[in-house]
Amino acid sequence: METLMIVLSGVLVTVGTYLLLSKSLLRIIIGTSVLSHAVHILLMALGGLKRGREPLVIETEEAYVDALPQALILTAIVIGFAVTAIFLVVAYKTYEASGSSRVDRIGRADHE
Repeated sequence: METLMIVLSGVLVTVGTYLLLSKSLLRIIIGTSVLSHAVHILLMALGGLKRGREPLVIETEEAYVDALPQALILTAIVIGFAVTAIFLVVAYKTYEASGSSRVDRIGRADHE
């Protein structure tokens, strides 16, 4: 299962890199989001699939699941949504100011 998740993470990194190299601001924003989700999946895969009880303090010798990877991923998802929201606001304001959402035409809008 971990191997499948690592391969999926590699595919998402490829897609995210492709979108980051485009000239449209919206594609760049979607590329950063896809790339961050690829890192989330990679962190989850590296945490490993463990079976056991919840991590409560009990007097038994049973194996328990480590909750740290899930907590890190949850925090990263919340931060990723905030960064994506800021990117979208900046892209909207850039589109309002320049009239274009393409990166190669933003600086030239005042000169033409």
